[in-house]
Amino acid sequence: MNGEYMVIQEVSPRDGLQIEPVWLPTDDKVALIDALSGAGFSRIEAGSFVSPEAVPALRDGEDVFARMRRRPGVIYVALVPNLKGAQRAMKAGADELNLVMSVSQSHNRANMRMDCEQSLAAFADIARHAGSRVRLNGSVATAFGCPFEGPIHEDRVVALVDRYLAMGITGITLADTTGMAQPRQVARLVRRVRARLPASALTLHFHNTRGLGLVNVLAGYEAGAQRFDAALGGLGGCPFAPGASGNICTEDLVNMCAEMGIATGIDLPRLIALSRGLPALLGHDVPGQVAKSGRNCDLHAMPEEWTRQAA
Repeated sequence: MNGEYMVIQEVSPRDGLQIEPVWLPTDDKVALIDALSGAGFSRIEAGSFVSPEAVPALRDGEDVFARMRRRPGVIYVALVPNLKGAQRAMKAGADELNLVMSVSQSHNRANMRMDCEQSLAAFADIARHAGSRVRLNGSVATAFGCPFEGPIHEDRVVALVDRYLAMGITGITLADTTGMAQPRQVARLVRRVRARLPASALTLHFHNTRGLGLVNVLAGYEAGAQRFDAALGGLGGCPFAPGASGNICTEDLVNMCAEMGIATGIDLPRLIALSRGLPALLGHDVPGQVAKSGRNCDLHAMPEEWTRQAA
């Protein structure tokens, strides 16, 4: 190893499951979170405390947090839209609250049912209520482009980051909500935001809608970001944006890091086994690649007759 390290936050229990058409029972959600906790993740977005009518797939947030086995050293994150959601999440014992709004007015109205200023007012209420009792992370959705408004000027993103920080929100996520980012854009914006906060406080959230997810991760990492969201199997997507597809795939990202000598602390074989169980659990295939192909080193163990056939 060369001393490089990447923190990967697993978001499949929340972002990954939010658009699944079939209800995943609470016991299965809890089993998934517990398995992820045991695979070496230090951060897991475990659930959401939004309106059950808005996101019915995650209506069991309290039960999930009550039943999961908390592992020492793991931060369990909850997404919240407003003060009521924050109060529910804090009562359930969330370690960190993720507050999400879009820098795009159009997408925020579709996603959060509020104007941007209304979302910011709600976040200010949450920050006052939370005080120092729980970590706060502010996510800037559509930071790299909006499916309704098109390109987003970087100054708008930086201005929203500044407003979050002024409220006392100490963590920032830049989210490529519908996979519109490209590597040079990512590097520019990361450098600007990193001038305002340490790498430990910045998360990048990419989708692989147009096949650039892992390339954008590498661009962000080389520009100074160290923490990235990803979802087991490449699950997920925004339910309020046309053409949205899944998050970058966790096992694909961990595999890339392993091949490049970037440590993650995550057990890749265990992760691959979990991903291979998703189709049976959800009733459909998932887009991740490494779980289907295996790691490079797995090919070395192929029987001789397989390698002859492949040749």
